[in-house]
Amino acid sequence: MASAAIDGHQDSGHFGDFGDAVRRWRDRVSPESAGLTVAGQQRRAAGLRREELALLAGISADYVTRLEQGRATRPSDQVVEALTRALRLSGQERAHLFRLAGLAPPGPGTVPGTLAPSVHRLLERLAGTPVAVFDAAWTLLLANPLYTALMGDGPEDPDGPEHRRNGVWWTFLGPPRRVRQSDAERRATEAALVADLRATAGRYPADPRLRDLVAELRAGSDRFAELWDSGAVGRHEGTRKTIDHPQVGPVTLDCDILTVAGDDLRVMVYTAASGSADADRIALLSGTVLPALLTSSAP
Repeated sequence: MASAAIDGHQDSGHFGDFGDAVRRWRDRVSPESAGLTVAGQQRRAAGLRREELALLAGISADYVTRLEQGRATRPSDQVVEALTRALRLSGQERAHLFRLAGLAPPGPGTVPGTLAPSVHRLLERLAGTPVAVFDAAWTLLLANPLYTALMGDGPEDPDGPEHRRNGVWWTFLGPPRRVRQSDAERRATEAALVADLRATAGRYPADPRLRDLVAELRAGSDRFAELWDSGAVGRHEGTRKTIDHPQVGPVTLDCDILTVAGDDLRVMVYTAASGSADADRIALLSGTVLPALLTSSAP
């Protein structure tokens, strides 16, 4: 469930300020700090392009354009939250952007969704490694460009389902993605994710978005309902995964899940053994697919 709009409605008179704020904050984020620089690329501005902000936030470049121009005036709280992370806003700036969108900032007792500067620096240092950050409910918060190149475009769609960025939702209700799994592996992943989500629900019982997510999954998936009703509590651990990539072919990688304890975040890191064929495919992905992804739009 999206955060309630302030005073029950959106203040359209302030939405132009929303677009202005996004443009100003986009100009101050260097592409180098986000791992977006492509060798030999000519740039007209020091800050992020709209296409680059869209890539980092997991939304379309067209939607960023419409937001900045005031033609899209009802962004969900998930879209605003994604923009605050991609723009690296402070806590006060984050609250301000929510209010400019006519939304109340998420309150206490909800699953944390902010990224500390140290987490941003971690993604910068691992620019040559596919990395993504999830919150405790397995909602995708931020992915580096190489992760996006590996896994494909994110599920973000401003008019789509509310929980479209959530990994549990995509496991049970979303269309197939690039990860190849046997039936046994899929069932083990499903059980681990549900047990992990139940543990999170125990820590944040007052989070309305989490309650809505569980209700939607229970209503839409008999398998989820069965696992949820079993009462199992656990933690989703990393494993080896094979990703069928349309350009570089199958890539088998170790998937490790690191925990940022203080912020209750999950950092998913994909690696291959040095000198292996899979490492060569990641290098090919970084050298060909990623530059194409970053230069596909006009400057």
